[in-house]
Amino acid sequence: MAEEKNNQVNQEQQQDIGQLLKVRREKLASLQQAGKDPFQITKYDVTHHSTDIKENYEQLEGKTVRIAGRVMSKRIMGKASFCNVQDLPGNIQCYVARDSIGEEPYADFKKYDVGDIVGIEGEVFTTRTGEISVHASNVTLLTKSLQILPEKYHGLTNTDIRYRQRYTDLIMNAEVKDTFIKRFRIIKEIRNFLDGRGFMEVETPMLVSNAGGAAARPFETHYNALDEDVKLRISLELYLKRLIVGGMERVYEIGRVFRNEGVDTRHNPEFTLMELYQAYTDYEGMMELTESMFRHLAQTVCGSTTITYNGMEIDFGKPFERITMNDCIKKYAGVDFDTVESDEAAKALADQHHIEYEARHTKGDIINLFFEEYCEKNLVQPTFVMDHPLAISPLTKKKPDDPEKVERFELFINTWEMCNAYSELNDPIDQRERFAAQDAAFAAGDEEANHTDEDFLNALEIGMPPTGGIGYGIDRLVMLLTDSPAIRDVLLFPTMRTVD
Repeated sequence: MAEEKNNQVNQEQQQDIGQLLKVRREKLASLQQAGKDPFQITKYDVTHHSTDIKENYEQLEGKTVRIAGRVMSKRIMGKASFCNVQDLPGNIQCYVARDSIGEEPYADFKKYDVGDIVGIEGEVFTTRTGEISVHASNVTLLTKSLQILPEKYHGLTNTDIRYRQRYTDLIMNAEVKDTFIKRFRIIKEIRNFLDGRGFMEVETPMLVSNAGGAAARPFETHYNALDEDVKLRISLELYLKRLIVGGMERVYEIGRVFRNEGVDTRHNPEFTLMELYQAYTDYEGMMELTESMFRHLAQTVCGSTTITYNGMEIDFGKPFERITMNDCIKKYAGVDFDTVESDEAAKALADQHHIEYEARHTKGDIINLFFEEYCEKNLVQPTFVMDHPLAISPLTKKKPDDPEKVERFELFINTWEMCNAYSELNDPIDQRERFAAQDAAFAAGDEEANHTDEDFLNALEIGMPPTGGIGYGIDRLVMLLTDSPAIRDVLLFPTMRTVD
């Protein structure tokens, strides 16, 4: 019985909405018949935004301004009305009176709907209640909205609709717009920081024959003009290193990469990666650069080197902790892999600790599995985890004093991996051997293994200087600095399952 009643209510609501949509189209038709088609207007000269007026009221009081934006509310009161107009940075109240704009324009204005886009020219003043407003002398309908915005006071709360209809989300939820404005500022400040250190921003191919540089499955497609199968890049690494070979000593790229993997709160198949490479330095240099850049971003974008994420304070002002991967495992799992001498012994330890692994896994793989199980969840404050196993680092220089390990680090904050950095392997003979091991791993079932890249090996044979390199997940960084719970909240158009 209750279900039937709900269905009836839903049907009635749909009928009401259908009638309202019909009325909006009828209003548009009437405007067009009267020669007032808003879609024939090609421009509107805006002189100020809402926040400009509010922040500079003393200079603008009594002055004429021209604003434009979306009508978010209206109050019709006979010969005078109020509306609230929303633009990019905020919103402002407008006072529209028949005696100020004329009888016919006022009659038209009264028929405008919430959601319509208008241009308003008028004088800046303050109402009797103290609200800074614009007293309209002219109102122009710029766009007729034919859809109905979500109800004002409850907003748009359905997350699925919010992600699918980001345009509506941006209109209804001011904090969402603020997040994406902050994302822009973060990326701008990254560029400012790197430009100040002499880096050049470059662009490299997205469609590649060999998707290397990371452990991930690529998306595959076919290039009709060349009749070749190609892949979407999973990393920026190998082409940027080619540029280091070519003598471009400090380069970076901020771009989309694509990994054919699952979707969760921290992963989207299409995401923004930044990689940078600097000649004549190592992973120690990358640690200094990273710590300085993160501190700079927190201060310039968030206003403090201490930020809050999900109620927890994270301090970028203090020196970041440094710990080796093996010492971290020893600290949190009580296992010292520096004393483990074989793959078999490592697997026995995994069995004792109920850690699942594959037959092809080596001691290095087991170390990484232990780290993921026991350590990551404890790394909240900024921590550089260093000196990874050789087996999981095919593009990294070995530590001269311990060839089972490499000069690599990952920065963890809030239990998340924020970046991955190396002293880059520049020995072409060693690199060929590492690629061969990756080819063997792929043949044994590792679909995320790298493949031999002959052109990259040729570049290394020409000669790459000692180099430090690093990759940052920009989306995850934006999540952290905007206190956003999921990666979809910082992607304008996240990957969603297609709706029929």
